[in-house]
Amino acid sequence: MALSPVCACVSYPTHQLVGSPLSRGVYPSSISDRQWATLAALLPAPAYRTSNGGRPEKHCRRRILDAVFYLVRGGLPWRQLPVEFPPWPTVYYWFARWRDDGTWQRIHDALRDQARLSAGRQPAPTAAIVDSQSVRAAATVTRVSRGFDAAKKVNGRKRHLAVDTLGLLLIVLVTAASVQDRDAGYRLLTSLRQRFSTVVLVWADAAYAGRLVIWATAVLRLTLQIVKRSTDVAGFVVQPRRWVAERTLAWLFTHRRLVHDWERLPATHETMVYIAMIMLMSKRLAKP
Repeated sequence: MALSPVCACVSYPTHQLVGSPLSRGVYPSSISDRQWATLAALLPAPAYRTSNGGRPEKHCRRRILDAVFYLVRGGLPWRQLPVEFPPWPTVYYWFARWRDDGTWQRIHDALRDQARLSAGRQPAPTAAIVDSQSVRAAATVTRVSRGFDAAKKVNGRKRHLAVDTLGLLLIVLVTAASVQDRDAGYRLLTSLRQRFSTVVLVWADAAYAGRLVIWATAVLRLTLQIVKRSTDVAGFVVQPRRWVAERTLAWLFTHRRLVHDWERLPATHETMVYIAMIMLMSKRLAKP
């Protein structure tokens, strides 16, 4: 295999110690060669290969990504990364750096466009579904950024999502769990309109009904259609359109780091959501 455009590592059997867990790819989160070929092209160029200059990076970026994916999938603390990964301060440095400069989001958006094209869709969506999910917060979450969701009996944070009709993430917004869906909907829909001017129709549940529907039409030129649950049916029933966003929320729950909120900053939690979707989409795109 040719050398990576961003670091000197190649496929795992050649750049890892023989017999180590990473060389065997035993972790469910381990990056395959096909995945790495897709992800490597989306990473920013190392400084030493640009006009900024500098020394080559000590640790392979594929190993950095593998460590971050392992942490998000397994839900463990940074300090408990296995020793076969690069040192945890190095992994966290790159995670935080790419969080602050928007690299994670750019990688996610590029993969989403590729995933839509591979599904026979145009990169720019025309419809979206919004929903929210409250998660319990750990002691590391500051008091000013958490709240109590009285409906779900959850003390923590709430992530608000806008997804396309394939369930791929468009917008993520993390607030205190005490924030009502309708109130967060103003910020969520505004971000949706700013980043996706092609979206004209949005489906949502009854929690978004009321003045938000009128405001979205008058201010954002968005049609917010409320999908109400039928009162004639008891028990669990799959709701039209809404099930797409609920499936995406279920995808996030397969990553243990997102089952609870451990992050001090809401922006870090949002980044964890992007990384979870990066893992999902890169695996799909890597399939023959």
